[in-house]
Amino acid sequence: MKPNWDDLYRIAAAHEGHFTTAQAAEAGYSPQLLAKHLKSGRIRRVRRSVYRIVHYPGGEHEDLTVLWLWSGRTAVFSHETALALHDLSDVLPARIHMTLPVSRKHRRARVPRGLVLTYANLDPSEQTWVGPVPVTSVRHTLIDCARASVAPEFVRDAFEEAVARGLLARDAVPEVTEYLTVYFGPSRSPTERI
Repeated sequence: MKPNWDDLYRIAAAHEGHFTTAQAAEAGYSPQLLAKHLKSGRIRRVRRSVYRIVHYPGGEHEDLTVLWLWSGRTAVFSHETALALHDLSDVLPARIHMTLPVSRKHRRARVPRGLVLTYANLDPSEQTWVGPVPVTSVRHTLIDCARASVAPEFVRDAFEEAVARGLLARDAVPEVTEYLTVYFGPSRSPTERI
């Protein structure tokens, strides 16, 4: 297959200017040709098997895009990271949370610093997209946060925001309601702001 820069550019454009070695091969680029473009400065290596077109404009979720490509495009951003991506909370997670399929659990891979991996087989209905990256649905995000014992104030605020924006019904996530009741007591509505 003859190398086609336009094809490679289209692939990279879907990922904020990034592409993998495998995606480059789909566009006809061998490892030797990638090395040539690295040397010339047309592309740069971001992490193992992930590259960036140097003159592609920066994107809002570039760091997440690189991690998603690192995962082999099988991961979904979750937990506090998903809360932030859905703009449901002011939480600024110190680490990035990503859920991978259970089949990936025993693969040996060097996990990038600051990345927390969870393993679960997500149904397509439990996933959505925020820009160029996949993220757990609002409902699944709130359930993940409750199960992971994220600070109840953050969970409560995110739940209230989701209900106020019409993203889910107040009774749609009993797991979250139960979690909040433990912290805020049954005598008042678990989602009532303090």
